[in-house]
Formats: sequence, structure tokens, C-alpha cells
Amino acid sequence: MQSLPGFRDIYPEDFQIRRYLLDTWRRVARSYGFREYDAPTLESSAIYEKKNSGGEILSQLYRFTDRGDRDVSLRPEMTPSLARMVAASSNRYRKPIKWFSIANFFRYERQQKGRLREFLQLNCDIFGDSSPAADAELLALTIDILRAFGLGKDDFVLRLSDRNAWLLFLEQNNCPPELAGDFLSVVDKMEREKPEETEEKLRPFGVDLSAVQKFIATDGDGAFAPILDDLAARGLRDFVGPDLGIVRGLAYYTGVVFEVFDRKRQFRAVAGGGRYDHLVKSLSDGNSDLPAIGMGMGDVVLTHFLQSSPTASEKMQSALASDRDCEVFVVVADETKRPDALGLITRLRENGIRADFSFGPAKVGKQFGSAESLGATHAVVVGSEWPEVRVKTLASREEIAVQQDALADLLKNDHSVRP
Repeated sequence: MQSLPGFRDIYPEDFQIRRYLLDTWRRVARSYGFREYDAPTLESSAIYEKKNSGGEILSQLYRFTDRGDRDVSLRPEMTPSLARMVAASSNRYRKPIKWFSIANFFRYERQQKGRLREFLQLNCDIFGDSSPAADAELLALTIDILRAFGLGKDDFVLRLSDRNAWLLFLEQNNCPPELAGDFLSVVDKMEREKPEETEEKLRPFGVDLSAVQKFIATDGDGAFAPILDDLAARGLRDFVGPDLGIVRGLAYYTGVVFEVFDRKRQFRAVAGGGRYDHLVKSLSDGNSDLPAIGMGMGDVVLTHFLQSSPTASEKMQSALASDRDCEVFVVVADETKRPDALGLITRLRENGIRADFSFGPAKVGKQFGSAESLGATHAVVVGSEWPEVRVKTLASREEIAVQQDALADLLKNDHSVRP
């Protein structure tokens, strides 16, 4: 038996990398004052059929009828669920609402590099503030998350655009507003298609490719100044490049949109998001109305990106090396002392120290071998000298004797156990 196409078996060594991503995501999001939430994995399909959800998502749903005869889908994204939650409870929270989640998502789409059918994603959103300051806050968070992984301005760029600028462009080119979604879908794929293919797709809209290219080259004519000034004050301006060629595929975006790419363009977008000021109102049938901006960052492309960067890869490997499953291995040298050893192990674990041992009698040398293979920093030998134990630092082979009741404090204060 094998896992389904597009799905992954996450072995312990793989999960160690995932834990590194999750810990970094959480640490940076919380440093910005974001609070963590979650939503159901299974949703009513109707939430994705709402007018502003977009046709591409509907074609990728893992959709079925449950035993209650309900039309349901595994969530392909978090934003509709989050908008529903905020609409139902916004009166309980001070504005702006700043929330984040880390969850699995499911999309039945063609597999390719950096894209699977199940993936893990960080989502960060701000509700209740439509100002450029809120936009800049979310962009700064996105940048700082990647910086926390050891990536710098020479590694990635945040490409910043605005859908409102495109709506004005369409108005000036006499293109009906109801065709905006289809038009932007063509623009979204321009970089991945040949110019003649794009030209043909633009023909029904009465817009020439040259006019589109000229408009993209304007970079918004200073429309992004408030956001860029804010980011400059934070020392983050060099990470951002205004680029109207970014429009994002989802139909519910209403203003600022962005995507993050590695500078060498080896991978798909590392992160992306934008402003969706009307989604809460749409999903609540007008009962609640809050502007919002959000971003998503998936684990698949991010992992590939980090592994390709010497600095980020070195930082990740250093973090993984210090993230030991076993910090202290207790060697039972005298089987008559096994009950004492078990009590000692319990006390170590109660003090937050990751401790392991051999389940049955084994030669001392074999137990030391187990300690080495598990990556433990120390071995604690319990023998006939009890209540005195011997503590051996495995890297240096140095050994000291200590009373068992002082062991936990000694190890907690030893930074070689947990740097």
C-alpha cells in the first residue's frame, strides 16, 4: 500500500523540519501580536460557492455528500472559514483583529514541483482596518517570517500590486467591469505563457498586449508610497518591488495584492496574499462588514527554498541538530537499581528534560551505543553507587559524580543539554 498521489507520509525526520517551520511561524506571528485560531477541516461546499470565491477553487475541491446528505468539502483554503468566523463574532473582539492559523489544506490539482494535493500553510489576517498601515503591517510580518529563517534581501523579493489600479485600467480601456475577473485571470498567467498566447486571450476584452505591458511598467505611479514609506521606516523597503504584473488568482481580492518569490526564480511563489474588503459582508449576507487583508505561506515551496539557500539551510540544520528527541540517556548498570532509575527518569521528564532508557537488561556498552545513536548529549549511569550517579558528557567524554536529587538542576543549567 502507498499513500495517494499528492499526499505525503511525514516520517519523524521530516516532521523535525516541519516542527522547525511551525515554531518559527508561531514565534514571529506572536511577536506581531497575532493570536492563533483554527477552523473545521470539513466545510459546507456552499461557503466556496459564494459569488466571490472564484471558479478555480470550485474545480479543485475534494467534494462529496456525507451521511447526512450534506454537500461538503475538505477545505482548500482558510479565508472563507475565517471570514465566516469573524462575521459571527466580530463584536467580541477589539479592532483590528489580528489572527493566524497553521493548518492542512486539500486541492485536487495537477501535481508539480512545489505543489501537492495536501499541504500545510500559515495564514495571517488583519480585520477591521483598511489603512495602508494595516497593509504594511502584514507585509512586514511576511518579510520578517522569511528573515527569521535566515533569508535576506538578496534571497527574495515581495512583489506588490493593486487590483484597484487594474480596474481603473479596464475602465480607461472601455472593458466592462463584469469581465474584470476573466481579464485578470489572463494577466495572472502572462509570465507563464508565450506572448502570442496572451495576445489571443486578450482579444475578447479589446485590449492589446502592448497596452497591458506598458501599464505594468508604470509600477503604480506612486500609488504604493504610503506602504513603502512605512516599510522604509522599519528598514524593510529593499525587500519590496512594486509590480503590477501580480494580480493573484482568487476572485475575492479587492485592493493590494502581493506574492513573494526567490530572487533566482527557481520556485513557485513562496507566499502571497492581499486585501479582501468585501468577503465578510458577502459570506454574512450583509450582517457584518469588515475590511481585511491576509497572507498565506505553504510548507512545500518554503522547504525547497530554505534547502537551496546556504545561509538558511545552515541555520535550519543547526536548529535541527539542537532539536534532540533524547537529551539524556539513563544507563542502568545495575538491574537491582532499575526501580530507582525509573523514578529518576520520571523526575527528569517532569523537569522538561527529554530522557530515554533501555526497556530491558542490556550491556552497559550497548546502552551507551543507544545513547549515541539517539543523539543524547549526556548519559547518566545508575549503578551500585546509588543514590550517587555518574554523569557523562558524550561529546567530551568528561564524567562527574552527583547525587541523584541534584541531577535535574545540574542538567537544566547545562547549556550543552539544550542550547
